[in-house]
Amino acid sequence: MPLKPTMNPARRQLMQLLGAGALLPTWPALSLAAPGPAEAPRLVVIMLRGALDGLAAVPVPGDPAFATLRGELAPTGALPLDGFYALHPSLPTLARWYAEGQLLVLHALASPYRERSHFDAQQQLESGGPRPFALSTGWLGRALQATGQGGVALSPALPVALRGADQASSWTPSRPGPADSEDLLTRVQQLYAGDAALHTAWQQAMAQRDLGRMAGEEPPGNGFAALAEQAGRFLAAERGPRLAWLESGGWDTHNQQSNRLARQLAGLDQGMAALRSALGPQWARSTVLVMTEFGRTARPNGSGGTDHGTGGVAWLAGGAVAGGRVLADWPGLGNRELLEARDLRPTLDIRALQAALLQRQFGLGRAALEGGVLPGAPRALDGLWRV
Repeated sequence: MPLKPTMNPARRQLMQLLGAGALLPTWPALSLAAPGPAEAPRLVVIMLRGALDGLAAVPVPGDPAFATLRGELAPTGALPLDGFYALHPSLPTLARWYAEGQLLVLHALASPYRERSHFDAQQQLESGGPRPFALSTGWLGRALQATGQGGVALSPALPVALRGADQASSWTPSRPGPADSEDLLTRVQQLYAGDAALHTAWQQAMAQRDLGRMAGEEPPGNGFAALAEQAGRFLAAERGPRLAWLESGGWDTHNQQSNRLARQLAGLDQGMAALRSALGPQWARSTVLVMTEFGRTARPNGSGGTDHGTGGVAWLAGGAVAGGRVLADWPGLGNRELLEARDLRPTLDIRALQAALLQRQFGLGRAALEGGVLPGAPRALDGLWRV
């Protein structure tokens, strides 16, 4: 009868201390190096996985075809923006920021992707490539690597967008465990000192522990708002990163969209408010990008929802954003104006927005972008920030 493997008692205690369920050698390294000066701009990118319905989040009551086209999916009580565009009623925080000039809405935009696979669309959007899987690293990861900076993704694994950067890391709240014992930590450090692999894993684990402590206590509860608050703490910390990645799932609303989307958008709105509060004074130099892989069909389907589409929306928020307006070359919603008679036709390339963010956040010029950070991207959008 084979013997059952045993674990060194110190290692067992270490697993409990740092959160059972993850072996140390697989933990990503969290680097605290090269955070950038305290006055450096902050960037938060929020990925809405599943494809947000842009015509529900930012309805267009000023388009004469909108009400008939959307039918029951046209939200009641929409929050007016400029007489043509509006916001979903579940987004009061974003509506207030718009009124304050700190929210910019970008409508009818998309990546170059024109098929309908979530997986392929997300890979292309996050990699910044001309087509899915043309690039294996991410547009943010390449920028971080080019400038020697670090960033953190508040997700279980490093997203494609941050791949390619030595100093990019992922972070999630640890599971409950016994209180830290400095004596135990010292003994385990000594135990692993003679093993190169375990010593490296130990250093990575301690870096993750230090990053969690840097911004204070771990976020209470669960959900997007708690992670958004923690992201704000990281970026507000003196030695923290200057870039954070967040993501939210559940946006694939093929059925019963109205109620589901109202809850999803309310959660996003609350998370954005928590992020701003945690950033504190750093909000004045922060930019928050909210994006999704593609839009949804302009017409409802037979299940009270929408299917995979093309053109969608993105938001830029922040204290320095030149907001209070909608940036769009509106294509119209008439049958002849729709893409393939079903989708909002995109007239903005999201890579032009990404290019502008890379220029502001990292000081990268056109040559650096074309040279590999964001190859093939159109010219960066201008006029997106007040300062």
